[in-house]
Amino acid sequence: MSNKVELLAPAGNFEKLEMAIHYGADAVYLAGKKFSLRNFSDNFEPDQLRQAIDLAHRAEVKVYAACNTYSRNDEQIAIADYLRMLSEFKADAVIIADPGVLRLARKHIPHMPVHLSTQANTTNYNSALFWKEVGVKRIIATRELTLNEIKEMVNLGGVQIESFVHGAMCISYSGRCLLSSFLTSRDSNRGSCTHPCRWKYAVVEESRPGKYMPIAEDERGSYIFNSKDLCMIAHIPELVESGIHSLKIEGRMKGINYLATTVKVYRQALDAYRANPESYRLKDEWVQQLESINHRGYCTGFYFDDPQQIAANHSKVKKHFRLCIVGKVLEAAGNGRTVVEVRNKVFEGDVVQVLRRSGSPVRDTVLRIIDPNKQAVSFAQPGSRVTMLMNRLYAPNDIIRRIEEPADEEILPGADKMKNQKN
Repeated sequence: MSNKVELLAPAGNFEKLEMAIHYGADAVYLAGKKFSLRNFSDNFEPDQLRQAIDLAHRAEVKVYAACNTYSRNDEQIAIADYLRMLSEFKADAVIIADPGVLRLARKHIPHMPVHLSTQANTTNYNSALFWKEVGVKRIIATRELTLNEIKEMVNLGGVQIESFVHGAMCISYSGRCLLSSFLTSRDSNRGSCTHPCRWKYAVVEESRPGKYMPIAEDERGSYIFNSKDLCMIAHIPELVESGIHSLKIEGRMKGINYLATTVKVYRQALDAYRANPESYRLKDEWVQQLESINHRGYCTGFYFDDPQQIAANHSKVKKHFRLCIVGKVLEAAGNGRTVVEVRNKVFEGDVVQVLRRSGSPVRDTVLRIIDPNKQAVSFAQPGSRVTMLMNRLYAPNDIIRRIEEPADEEILPGADKMKNQKN
């Protein structure tokens, strides 16, 4: 039996934390309102942070708190206070990029494990050994490393390795980008990136001011910096056998449909491989679920040293189908009724798919909608809380989605190879 590899999920707020726990994350990463690289995420006030850590620990889920900003002189006292607070709240580790913040951590919270952020650009085993010597327990690998390079760091670096397996890829080296600072005066290395790499661009010739000429175009626009999203679901065996300790899903600012889908799919894949490596196969269902959420086209990044995987994405993304979130289950009310918090307009008679904690997604029908006044209605608006009658009962935090926009199939990178492996 293979060693258990940690599945690490983002938790940008309380609801996302609950989703990550519900769908099977072993650990989550989150942050307070300051000192992380996702300041536009909701994040947690101090009291909320304490509650979040307590909630996760009750579910036997670990919590890693980010303090991975590159700090300035006037922030040193506040950062020391923040680190002591994380210790008081019993976070399981702190994520750090800045050597100065690491020094503060070693001084004020020497007992707390330190995970070195991908922003620190650790690209070789000697660097890993250095960080180990100054107190780092785990290194979050840069996205630019191949799987073979990561294996060498695992074997020679003497620390745990955490590696991204799904989500957005930054166009710049390990996220050390200056575009946002120059174009919007918001520093990406201090948590305020405005993602200008995702904007539409054109060129202007000097003698033709005001005449914008697209560079590479489809019906959506021109995206000269736009990287594809990382997806390694087709390579679970390689990842597990590499010795990587933790597989990380990107996306503290993503929605709950993205979070629920990715966590559940990778949870199922990891559990299936651990249970029986010899008979493990990539399931079409997993591929389809990941295709159904919004993405910019999938790739395997730098893992296999394939330049085509990291080329900018100029083409339209094809999907099996799109799953539009209808709502989140709040409680089972008995007699076939489910209390739902509505996220998008839903009609009586809609065919839906329910993503449960375990097992395959369930296809069902909204047979009846009852409003808070106990009146039957033909539809429910976003933001409302209604009772739905369906064919089955569902658990709190299950996600209800409507199937929309069927389209052509796009096979994930490596999926054919995985499916054709011999028994």
